[in-house]
Amino acid sequence: MGKDYYIFTNGQIKRRENTIHFTDGKNLSKDIPIEAIERLHLFGEITLNTKFFNFISKYGVIVNFYNYYGFYSGSYYPRKKNVSGYLITRQADFYNKKDKRLYIAKCFIDSAAHHILRNLRKHKQYTEEIMTKVDGERINVVSSKDISQLMGAEGRMRNAYYSAYNYILKNGFCFKKREKRPPTDPLNALISFGNSMMYTTVLGEIYKTQLDPTISFLHEPSTKRFSLCLDISEIFKPLIIDPLIFYVINNRMITMKDFDIHEDICFLNDRGRKKFIKEYENKLSTTVKHRSLKRNVSYRNFIKLECYKLIKYFIGDELYKPLKAWW
Repeated sequence: MGKDYYIFTNGQIKRRENTIHFTDGKNLSKDIPIEAIERLHLFGEITLNTKFFNFISKYGVIVNFYNYYGFYSGSYYPRKKNVSGYLITRQADFYNKKDKRLYIAKCFIDSAAHHILRNLRKHKQYTEEIMTKVDGERINVVSSKDISQLMGAEGRMRNAYYSAYNYILKNGFCFKKREKRPPTDPLNALISFGNSMMYTTVLGEIYKTQLDPTISFLHEPSTKRFSLCLDISEIFKPLIIDPLIFYVINNRMITMKDFDIHEDICFLNDRGRKKFIKEYENKLSTTVKHRSLKRNVSYRNFIKLECYKLIKYFIGDELYKPLKAWW
């Protein structure tokens, strides 16, 4: 089984026999066996050619690209080998049926609310009032009549949750307001970077299944994004990304020195990205005893299991019930 490789240096990647060869044109030169790679993350300015893409396509390697600021900009997504026309038509049918689409979308947000409250309970001496607001919006999620109402409840719930960051975070980090495009302060930059990493992780797990990543339920499908990744990420951002942000900040693993500002855009520098990614990979590989499977399951595999639960729902095997961490 391959793993993720992150390249921060400018250079060139090409095929060399049965390996991927990277060089920065100076001192760094490295061969990586193709069997060792599952996903490539390119942060530097990298020269690639069609021979390289043809080679990695045979092995189903996804390449994720990040811009100068370290924010996700797109992916090379090889033609899927694990496909099912039947499943795609069922997935599309569930999108087109309002009640089924709304049920799935509510499941994603209810799971997110569960994990948000899980985070807040760890600091309940400061966050009881905020927890009450989140609980109230969780009720509104259940009673929503359409996607618009659901998204409104989700937005209010998340705004209440973000207000708790100032009680949780230490060492000079504070939350003013959520800014995405672009982030202008370190905390927003860290949130955006973490969410980007979660998006690409979910994309990688969807690729292993027969799901179509462009047919989504909470977020409206579009021609320019894999919107099902955004849907499933809602479950795992408060479970994985947010606690990780609290951890790296409060333990001084990431400090203000790990951010740069260029043209009023704040972003993690290479040092900060490497620190965060190291802890992120550690988190994804952490295992938990699964209640039903009776074996240890990593956080990354929980994402894949979520995909398979959706598949079972689409084909009529069992009702979809989203992950709600019990540990």
